[in-house]
Amino acid sequence: MVGAGELVDKLKKCGVDKAVVFGFPWESASIARMHNDYVLEASKRYPDFLIPFACSGLSTAEGKNELIRCASLDFRGIGELAFYTDDDSSRQLRAIEPVVEICKKQGLLLLVHSNEPVGHVYPGKAKAGLRFYYELAKICKGMPLILAHWGGGLFFYNTLKKEAPEVLKDVYYDTAASPFLYKNSIYSFAIQLAGADRILFGSDFPLISPERYFREIESAGITRENVEKIKGENARRLLGNSV
Repeated sequence: MVGAGELVDKLKKCGVDKAVVFGFPWESASIARMHNDYVLEASKRYPDFLIPFACSGLSTAEGKNELIRCASLDFRGIGELAFYTDDDSSRQLRAIEPVVEICKKQGLLLLVHSNEPVGHVYPGKAKAGLRFYYELAKICKGMPLILAHWGGGLFFYNTLKKEAPEVLKDVYYDTAASPFLYKNSIYSFAIQLAGADRILFGSDFPLISPERYFREIESAGITRENVEKIKGENARRLLGNSV
């Protein structure tokens, strides 16, 4: 993790205008509250640089109540929510459905952790499969849903002829951890299958520095227009008056 001052210094150094910032989905509601309060205070200290999201674990009523509390404050979204240990999709959907309703009611963006269901094992690789993210997209219909880490490849199913393109039409995919997970060709594939308008730059900073992504994006063989969309224009459109 990183402090607000260090983050802002890094943004200036990298030439990044603004960053969406959030804590961690702590199962302890008291820790989640402390973290959310810090994020909100930091956004008020650095209003030109930081856009706050609220985060909490969802395994307890207290965790959900923390997000209800935050929804009445100056947060712009909720996330990055995650189910790292639970592999019961039905239980996960029941837990997150009230949060979706909060986001719809308050006009908040929702960011959810996702990851590829195959490949190497690593810390933080959640057990939820693509079925969970697809069903979540159904619940979120009519509002933007941001899936971290390229949505675990969910955008491939835009190639289906029936149902899936309609279900996934409001889903956005961020690039967080891409240098650890995917070849550069992921950018051109995602643009072809999901559309350049639905890809958001995410860094997982301080795990990976933004400069590393910039180098990969610039060498991915995509148009300058699409580079600019990914590096900020899509986020500007989603966040509206927050940027």
